[in-house]
Amino acid sequence: MTFAEKYDRQIVGIILGLLLPPIVGLIFFLSSSGDTNLPDYIHIIEVANIITHAISLCVFPNVFIFLIFNSFDMLRAARGVLGITLIWAVIVFAEILL
Repeated sequence: MTFAEKYDRQIVGIILGLLLPPIVGLIFFLSSSGDTNLPDYIHIIEVANIITHAISLCVFPNVFIFLIFNSFDMLRAARGVLGITLIWAVIVFAEILL
């Protein structure tokens, strides 16, 4: 069983699509927070009214995961990432409307 056959599952794409944005957000926090803690950092993002921008930046790496899965012809996993990315997009658009 090859790597592509082993991991070409929709649940793999869903899990990666759900886990990658918080990991990217944590990397942004660790690289730019200075002396602030996580709740204060999130509050600063809310007060600055850039929460939709922050979520969009965190979700953007899902596109690369989708393209990697697509290039290896792992279409089931790519479908999972695409579905979760669409859910993240709905969350961003809902935040804009509120």
